[in-house]
Amino acid sequence: MFPSRSLSCLLTLQALAFLSLSAGALPHPQTASSTSVLKLARRVHSNGVKNIAAADRARARTLAEEGSSFSTNNVTNTGVVYTADIGVGSPPVYYTVLIDTGSSNTWIGANKSYSKTTTSLSTGNKFIVSYGDGLNQSYVSGMEYLDTVTLTSDLVIKQQSIGVGFNSTGMDSMDGILGLGPVDLTRGTVQNTEEVPTVMDNLYTQNTIGSEVFGVFFSPPTTDGTNGELTFGGYDDSKITGDIGYAHVTSTSPAAGYWGVDEAINYGDTKILTDATGIIDTGTTLILIASDAFDSYKSETGATFDNSTGLLKISSDQYNQLSSLFFKIGEESYELTPNAQIWPRSLNSAINGTTDGIYLIVGDIGTQSGSGLDVVNGYCFLERFYSIFDTTNSRVGLAQTGYTYATSN
Repeated sequence: MFPSRSLSCLLTLQALAFLSLSAGALPHPQTASSTSVLKLARRVHSNGVKNIAAADRARARTLAEEGSSFSTNNVTNTGVVYTADIGVGSPPVYYTVLIDTGSSNTWIGANKSYSKTTTSLSTGNKFIVSYGDGLNQSYVSGMEYLDTVTLTSDLVIKQQSIGVGFNSTGMDSMDGILGLGPVDLTRGTVQNTEEVPTVMDNLYTQNTIGSEVFGVFFSPPTTDGTNGELTFGGYDDSKITGDIGYAHVTSTSPAAGYWGVDEAINYGDTKILTDATGIIDTGTTLILIASDAFDSYKSETGATFDNSTGLLKISSDQYNQLSSLFFKIGEESYELTPNAQIWPRSLNSAINGTTDGIYLIVGDIGTQSGSGLDVVNGYCFLERFYSIFDTTNSRVGLAQTGYTYATSN
């Protein structure tokens, strides 16, 4: 999700200093002194998704508008998301929250009411965040509390700022958001407060983790119940195959306000996007690309637009002729195979698709290339690559996993 200075993440990482570290592929030794893993679960909107592409596009539009300003619009994704159960208070009461690298505030109360415990402390400050769900303007508002937040038995944060939502819309069955974006995105969200220390900030300053780094592992839909993991303080080496390629956070706005990177895309041997900037975002479902690149992709694949889903649709013969997409991020190239480019057929009913339909997960971002936000690499991309978010060095890492070349879709 993309916040603005509110709920879902938006603003700028450009304030972070670039260190003189190589952005190329590196072997993957752990650098954190210790790590801890939070299990993630995949969720599909309980009412299905009427138009997943429109929801993602609206979110990207808000990101672009907010990445160069201090506005308070935010976007939540209404499609497929990853969630975790976190504890608040002592003893902890557990809430199901969306994992969002596109926003930085952590808040609860959308469905399950906040339960005060002995560690709850009201600051008396109001908070409010507005966001778009693709069709409607939604929001959350309430009060700020300081409380103990338990991510795992090894990851307990004291006096973490949390928003307690008294009024909220658009969250489906989720209770709130765990914001993992840059601290800049919290500006203007809480009364009488310039910036709100994020969960990552406090884990690091309280010496709970040895480095301000987290790793994200997703997997394509399978029958074994494996969904994903969020590793704090480093990354899970066991999930990675090959080397890690690092790319510095881009200096091009508005992508610079997020986990943004410089990108280029080839469809097979055909260049469809060059000198572009994108965002790595767990809160977006699809892969969105600039309109001119999307038109080229549509032409190359022979796909047609499907009104029922809002996605491109191809035949079985066209699928058999599909070429790989290659994303050049930093100095490395990442191959998205033909199977990785299609929506999981086991989830077709969730997007109003037909049982045997083949739908592409590449969508139109709604603006021409050169806007400063040309690509959004959502979870359909991240399910094929392990991602590392390194605040200290202002960089993003990507690596192959056992699912990079999977054919499960």
